[in-house]
Amino acid sequence: MNARIVTTATLFAAFAGVLTARAADSQLLGLVMPDAKLLAGVNVDQAKASPFGLYVLTQMQSANSGLQSLIALTGFDPTRDVHELLAAYNGTPGAQTHSGLALARGNFDPAAIAALATSRGATTEVLGSVTIIEDPKQTAGLAFLDPTLAIAGDLASVKAAIGRPTSGESLPSAVIAQVNQWSNSEDAWVITTVPPSSLAPAAAASPAGATGAAGAAQGILQQVQQAAGGVKFGNSVVGAAAVQVDTAQNATQMASALQFLVNMAQMQAQNSPQVAALAQGLAIAASGNTVKISLTMPQAQFQQFLQQQKRAVLNPGRVNPARGAVRN
Repeated sequence: MNARIVTTATLFAAFAGVLTARAADSQLLGLVMPDAKLLAGVNVDQAKASPFGLYVLTQMQSANSGLQSLIALTGFDPTRDVHELLAAYNGTPGAQTHSGLALARGNFDPAAIAALATSRGATTEVLGSVTIIEDPKQTAGLAFLDPTLAIAGDLASVKAAIGRPTSGESLPSAVIAQVNQWSNSEDAWVITTVPPSSLAPAAAASPAGATGAAGAAQGILQQVQQAAGGVKFGNSVVGAAAVQVDTAQNATQMASALQFLVNMAQMQAQNSPQVAALAQGLAIAASGNTVKISLTMPQAQFQQFLQQQKRAVLNPGRVNPARGAVRN
């Protein structure tokens, strides 16, 4: 997208970019499509209260030129003005159009944001009493139900969300209970209501010739029926996950396989204190047909680990992800 054109897609990216604990906002949940396959949320206020959470938000802001332009032109700053984010997805991998929502609770100036967007090529449409800001191709939309609640996503999903409070549609009670459980205990969380493997494109979910650790990881992923996890920020980063499979026997086998992969990673990264700390802070156990995983790691070491992985992604030919060393 041309950097000079700030469209609704840019605004949507700004909201979604704030995304990696209190119960999720019930009004936001009420706007989510009832067939959501993936939900994720962040308590931005609580994330900002910890050094690591503040680091994540600062990194996002400094690396996003579109967000910096948005802040300069409107005074809207997601890292300052957003209090909570909720994202939901119910699309099909590989589909021509994506079906998803980003919902934000915060302090907004809808008129200023609308004026900016339309001056850069966006259009508007009124649905009931709500104005939807749309990108020039009318594929994505952004709407404010009031100055504290924003909805962004593909246009069809945004329109459906606007009408949902009077439609009687809602998430299943079991999913709402899961969301409340994880959002109450974690600063950032994610839940899948379907097998995670079904959310990946077929080519990515079943890479040809996958062997070794990659093949083992692929086999483990195929067994998962539902999964949920979250992270709590602080002096230590504390993570938790619950992975549901079909039988208790498969849960036990999965726990053993995951522990084996952790041991392998630890052996192959003997010169990386970050990987060693990550492995030492992991606990994996089976409970019935659920595999429970927990991680505790000092936030400074976890931050270094993420930086190491970022270098590995940006320089795949030069950085040794196991040791953080630069190859000649």
